[in-house]
Amino acid sequence: MASVNVVYNALKDLANKDERGFVTPAVFNSFAAVAQTNIFNSIFQELNVAKNLRVRGIDVQRHLSKLKQLEEDLSTFSKTETLSQVNGIFSKPADLSRVISLRTFGSFVFGQTTSVPVDIIYDEEKLEYVLQSELSVPTDLHPVAFLSDVIEVFPTSVKKLKLRYYKQPEGVNPTTGARTAANPRFGYTTVSGKEIYSASNSVDFELPDHYIPKLVMEIGKMIGINLRDEAVMAYGAQPQG
Repeated sequence: MASVNVVYNALKDLANKDERGFVTPAVFNSFAAVAQTNIFNSIFQELNVAKNLRVRGIDVQRHLSKLKQLEEDLSTFSKTETLSQVNGIFSKPADLSRVISLRTFGSFVFGQTTSVPVDIIYDEEKLEYVLQSELSVPTDLHPVAFLSDVIEVFPTSVKKLKLRYYKQPEGVNPTTGARTAANPRFGYTTVSGKEIYSASNSVDFELPDHYIPKLVMEIGKMIGINLRDEAVMAYGAQPQG
């Protein structure tokens, strides 16, 4: 995952090199989480473009495929959770970003699952049409879900769901590699008036490390530092000790 130490030092060094001001840890930390979220959201836009290229036969295959790379990046954030109905509704997970799919919670019988996919509806008018139509009325075998701030499933006889979704980007413990709900931050100790990186007080980004140049650019932009693309890419290409 992208090291918060590498991103901070790259941003600080490039800003100082171009005489664009000193970037303090406090300023960096105040923008780190938002920058990561912005880049995470941009992956979905790039994914749509890559899918269109694949349909048109332009995307290259195998390890050079842009579509494959983006799908692998997003798989980092993929989760599955079982939801139970409470008072007729299902609560969304606190870390939910985007829904991938919904299925009823079934069981395996003779090697076959009794789980069925749930159609997802976001428009309330469309939901009313489906519920009132004799041809499309929801059944246990063809349920529908209305997504708002909560999840409502029809028919209400559906009591459990299996939700696949992309979680919100959070952080990674730089010492253990374990994921944490804490936001990325550059932690440090002060020695002789100088901030020295401290892994025990830091939280790395959850984005893969090839997003380091984008993180540097995004945080710099948010701070108000207009870094040059070629300078950031050249820095990112250097081996980091």
